[in-house]
Amino acid sequence: MAGKEEGRAIGIDLGTTYSCVAAWQHNRVEIIPNDQGNRTTPSCVAFTENERLIGEAAMNQVASAPTNTVFDAKRLIGRTFNDSMVESDMKLWPFKVIPHPTDNKPMIVVSYRGKEKRFSAEEISSMVLSKMKDIAEAYLGSSVKNAVITVPAYFNDSQRCATKDAGTIAGLNVVRIINEPTAAAIAYGLDKGGDVPKNVLIFDLGGGTFDVCVAAIEAGIIEVKAIAGDTHLGGQDFDSRMVNHFVKEFDRKTGKDISMNIRAIRRLRSACERAKRMLSSTSQTNIEIESLFEGIDLFSTITRAKFNELNMDLFNKCIELVEKCLNDAKVEKSGVDEVVLVGGSSRIPKVQEMLKEIFNGKEACKTINPDEAVAYGAAVLAAKLSGEGDEKVQNVVLSDVTPLSLGIECNGDVMTVIIPRNTPIPIKKARNSLTTVEDNQTNNNLLGEFTLKGIPAAPRGVAKFKVCFDIDENGILNVSAEHTKTEVKNNISITNYKGKDRLSGKQIEKMVKDAEKYKREDEEYRKKADARKALENYAYDMRNATRCAAGIGAADKKKIEKAFESTVKWLESNKLAKVDALEKKMEELKRIYKPIEAMMQPSNP
Repeated sequence: MAGKEEGRAIGIDLGTTYSCVAAWQHNRVEIIPNDQGNRTTPSCVAFTENERLIGEAAMNQVASAPTNTVFDAKRLIGRTFNDSMVESDMKLWPFKVIPHPTDNKPMIVVSYRGKEKRFSAEEISSMVLSKMKDIAEAYLGSSVKNAVITVPAYFNDSQRCATKDAGTIAGLNVVRIINEPTAAAIAYGLDKGGDVPKNVLIFDLGGGTFDVCVAAIEAGIIEVKAIAGDTHLGGQDFDSRMVNHFVKEFDRKTGKDISMNIRAIRRLRSACERAKRMLSSTSQTNIEIESLFEGIDLFSTITRAKFNELNMDLFNKCIELVEKCLNDAKVEKSGVDEVVLVGGSSRIPKVQEMLKEIFNGKEACKTINPDEAVAYGAAVLAAKLSGEGDEKVQNVVLSDVTPLSLGIECNGDVMTVIIPRNTPIPIKKARNSLTTVEDNQTNNNLLGEFTLKGIPAAPRGVAKFKVCFDIDENGILNVSAEHTKTEVKNNISITNYKGKDRLSGKQIEKMVKDAEKYKREDEEYRKKADARKALENYAYDMRNATRCAAGIGAADKKKIEKAFESTVKWLESNKLAKVDALEKKMEELKRIYKPIEAMMQPSNP
């Protein structure tokens, strides 16, 4: 259990497009609004000549500086550069992604403070997490240290570990990584769970990922029976289908291909996302973009029917995964008591209609906020683990499952399953009498990601091993192995297949220091901007007050005008002035103005 002395505990839904943070406060879970008053924050980071922008501020300038505005880091985290998903997404992103020269990790390239910078997906995600931490600290009025961070249920080991690393880089103690639909199930259980057991299907369709889970819920007892999902299916993909549709339409009408124009595509994508939201409440909406390309406007319409047609195969995939999950859970459709919608994309009418159809007309539960349920559940678990919640929270009992079958490659592409998918976690399973398949083999590759070294050379089939798979409560896998004859035990080194390294301790340490440096730079820039604004405002206020005031002579008015003009010129020619210089200039101005201010009388009331 995390101690209270370490700081408050929070739950963070780290989403592909939007993130949300919640905490236990005033004997209930509170969704925490950001500095703009919004309860969700764009998972977006922008870099300029002077500063980093995170959240709304970053999103607001995406159209003007698309190559330096990074989003979708969740679709990169824990993947290799040559992952097929990364290769397809790169065609849609305005920012540049290149492989790391030594470990093949995807690196995001931006221009920041006049220099080229390269960031891993973990670092970008850590910046978003740091923003959520700051939002929580401002609201709670105390420091935050512990966090429960959510991930898609279908995230693999690499993606889970990378997300945990991102939390560490952000200065958080990640007390648990929890599956998003499981967090939503906790929210439902605490809010709606009664004394009668219910089979609840959580349908979680977000900006970039889709998960579905079946859970048995009774009051605060949540038992996940099965999980299915796709880590690359969500609102972004629906937007992309619309973008492609309008690129073709624009080409057909004008003979102009805008597909390679980064700024035009970014503006079109933003318009398509707005249109998608509108189509949840209306049957038709307009797309209107002035001077989209070479001075040519795009004025068009899209109907809900056309949107559905463009995305029907993706909607069908969601329904197929629902049926797979029910089958794995061994629950009939008629045995589902409640269907709970989670994630912004679950608002799409056609998706709701198809769900209603497969559940024989059953209406989905809409009393849980789809944008906030995941953060809500994460905050409940954070409160439980840190001892902050009430008796109801402390009595929450959670049983989750592993979404993917895990095993070892014995010969070629044949895998011996050690832990089948949908096995309750945490779990530890061992398999005896495993052997080598090559003469003098000294390395075993497990899951293509784990390497065991130091095995004595022997003919194939002679060396025998005991391999133990241990999945912790975060869904993260640990593997140990023992050479039976010599009883030599070796630790597994996680080398992430084909050079896809998890961050080392030294790399994380460096990134933590970099994150602290970037934060200091941000604070210095803000202080400088505030000092500059204060000086400028004071100069104008001083001049305007003097012009309007009675009781002071022409010589003093001239003195103030001269001081004002001198200050404005100084500000223009000293754009990089530091806080000390700006404050010194302010003092000079005050020394001139204060004696004159004392003589001033208000003009006619």
